[in-house]
Amino acid sequence: MVGMEHSQVVDSAELVAYQAGSVVSRQVLGKPTGTVTLFAFDAGQGLSEHTAPFDALVSILDGVAEVRIAGQPFQLAKGEMILMPANQPHALSAIERFKMMLIMIRS
Repeated sequence: MVGMEHSQVVDSAELVAYQAGSVVSRQVLGKPTGTVTLFAFDAGQGLSEHTAPFDALVSILDGVAEVRIAGQPFQLAKGEMILMPANQPHALSAIERFKMMLIMIRS
């Protein structure tokens, strides 16, 4: 396992820290069939529009984000999640600083 030990209880939001003016990421699980990555976005930061060949699930762990899928904006807050479909353009931006878990399954 990449970022944590097996059979260990952790607070996922505590595994990645905010950094001023930055986007921080930490992969906690990486397998040929998929990944789980934690992100911390400072206010005003984001990921520009892109596509991915697989569905991706975004779960907000802290703060408020805008997730834009195929041009449609969605505002998400702590405890909410959204499924971004494969091959659809999507982007993320911090309405306020936020942390998220990105789960991508490749098969």
